[in-house]
Amino acid sequence: MNTKRLILTIVVMCVAVFLTNFLIHGVWLQSTYKETMSLWRTESEMNARFGWMLLGQFLFASTFAAIWAAGFAEKQCLRCAVCYGLLMALFSQAGTLISYVVTPLPPSLVVKWFVAGVVQGVLMGLLVYLVYKPKLVESKPKEQQASSTVV
Repeated sequence: MNTKRLILTIVVMCVAVFLTNFLIHGVWLQSTYKETMSLWRTESEMNARFGWMLLGQFLFASTFAAIWAAGFAEKQCLRCAVCYGLLMALFSQAGTLISYVVTPLPPSLVVKWFVAGVVQGVLMGLLVYLVYKPKLVESKPKEQQASSTVV
């Protein structure tokens, strides 16, 4: 695992998660949240807990990047990145379905969260693929390998 690339990937992922969450929740779903105001904390209460949200996003980005670096990056495969992002998204969206069961959420909101989460996961998979690229090991031509082994 390349520590410098992992740190860079975590930083890029944190920014990307923050930005995509802002677009999803702060822009796209803004009117839906206003319609369901009774379900949410007030804006001042949410702002008082903003650090916790940033911590959650950091944990998501760090874990997403670390698992990619530890088990998938060596494949250097775009298809693997899309599949990885999709699987991680489905894993994280299980919580959305559980929230629907235990919280009086409108079904349309749950569907939007689920779809947005899957799209976001695939995008994050593509992003870790592009940012965390392991260094290619230079291989010697076969002639050099054969001559270097002869003593």
